[in-house]
Amino acid sequence: MFNQKKALPHWNDLLGSSVVTADQLESLLSVNREEAQQVIDRYPMRINPYYLSLIRAPNDPIWKQAVPDIAEIYDHHRLSDDPLSEEPQSPVPNLIHRYPDRVVFLVSAQCAMFCRYCMRKRKVGVPFVVTDETIRQGLRYIQSHKEIRDVIVSGGDPFLLSDEVISDILKNIRAISHVEIIRIHTRVPCTLPQRITRELAEMLKAFHPMYINTHFNHPSEITPESSAACNMLADAGIPMGCQTVLLKGVNDTPEVMKQLMQKLLMIRVKPYYIHHPDLVRGTMHFHPSPETGLKIMDELRGHTSGLCVPQYMIDLPGGGGKIPLIPEYVIEKKKKKWLIRNYEGKIFEYPLVEG
Repeated sequence: MFNQKKALPHWNDLLGSSVVTADQLESLLSVNREEAQQVIDRYPMRINPYYLSLIRAPNDPIWKQAVPDIAEIYDHHRLSDDPLSEEPQSPVPNLIHRYPDRVVFLVSAQCAMFCRYCMRKRKVGVPFVVTDETIRQGLRYIQSHKEIRDVIVSGGDPFLLSDEVISDILKNIRAISHVEIIRIHTRVPCTLPQRITRELAEMLKAFHPMYINTHFNHPSEITPESSAACNMLADAGIPMGCQTVLLKGVNDTPEVMKQLMQKLLMIRVKPYYIHHPDLVRGTMHFHPSPETGLKIMDELRGHTSGLCVPQYMIDLPGGGGKIPLIPEYVIEKKKKKWLIRNYEGKIFEYPLVEG
């Protein structure tokens, strides 16, 4: 019943063949059509044929990320549409200025696949949320604020725009003298790797220093296609990081997370962050305990290469920003020594010697 791998067409054709209605979904997967419709009425669905082809069984980790779940419409009083207060921290539409020297610039409301746990469920898939005028306003804001040295181009997914539009946006950002770094946040290498073409990679070379943070959540997402996409970007001289989201039933075990981190390095992507899921309305069923994340970090550090160990981050409600959560290694602080736990759980004395 689940799609077999075939030669796939151009990325735009794939996107145009996406599953977007409950009727289409019911014809392909074993779902409750009425429940799916209730969810889609509130939160749009898009599953392109490539990502759909990765599903191997009902409720597997790929299914959970892509297929609407009736749990999405159950509200919880501690969840909200904008838990990180992005809107109050947006001096112009679609530009978030939370930290002193950097901004997040939203240039697209579309994605290759609408993740069911999305932190911006309120925006994704909504027509006209991002317009030429909001992009112009964002560029003017960056130009007028000389403290901004780092621009994170995000969305939606910027790589759902055409090469020409992406190039135009990047040229305008790079023309601003005080902007030193451009970062692009994209899930396309994972969800629609056919979008990463040699032409796109070649075009991006013109805008160094350029960094890309992508987003893989499960080892099953690392395929020959996604590997080729990441290698193509790395060959263009673009350092790549991964921002994984800790999701209940998807990757909330040390074994799965370690395998994912190790596989990412093999496709030249550095594990950067593991995000605890944000308190977004419609995502309660994805939330593990933060203790789960700390246990995973404990099982990564020392048990695999340090290159495989990202930071575990929680984004504070109300716009407080990202904070790393770290397992306790310092057991006791004494006047002349500290007691410190190693990765095996053994306790060591560290003498305090000062020059």
